[in-house]
Amino acid sequence: MSRDLRKYARQTRARSVLGLILLAFLVGGGLIYIFYGQGPALMGVSCLLGALVPTGIVWLILVVLDWIAKRADRD
Repeated sequence: MSRDLRKYARQTRARSVLGLILLAFLVGGGLIYIFYGQGPALMGVSCLLGALVPTGIVWLILVVLDWIAKRADRD
């Protein structure tokens, strides 16, 4: 049984972020749907998706920079 704490931290962080996104979509979209109806709920979900695009781009840039830095350290 190995104790790779970095892997555990990475998994926990990924699950937390995924849970936050799921919670925002389900609870946020659900509450909008309950109070305002289907049209505004779809608009709310589309706005949440629009907010994820820049966040995803920044995340992707950071992953690529991390990969480049690790390759440079190896050489």
